[in-house]
Amino acid sequence: MPQEATELVLLCEDPDAPGTTFLHWLVTGIDPGTTGAAEGQKPQGGRPWPNGFGRVGWGGPMPPPGHGPHRYFFRLYALSEPLPLHGHPGVEDVHRALKGRELASGTLVGTYQR
Repeated sequence: MPQEATELVLLCEDPDAPGTTFLHWLVTGIDPGTTGAAEGQKPQGGRPWPNGFGRVGWGGPMPPPGHGPHRYFFRLYALSEPLPLHGHPGVEDVHRALKGRELASGTLVGTYQR
């Protein structure tokens, strides 16, 4: 973890969703000293945002039946300053806001289909 990190941001997106990349989860303001979160709990200091379903918090995988496997990118970013987000940001808004603030990041990719 970079010492100069002021916050962590957790993002989960599905680039295989019909039409556009779908936002499943966005949490900002996570304490950089956080080492984990209990199941069902938000990370320490974190602020959950509305997902693509219009609900605040985690929106689980829900690809259309028969659409094939979808990839779910879980990304954790260490930032030099807080993200300037407001309202109901979409994936593109988040990526634009990350530019110039990212100190380090990591990605985990999972797949799911039904």
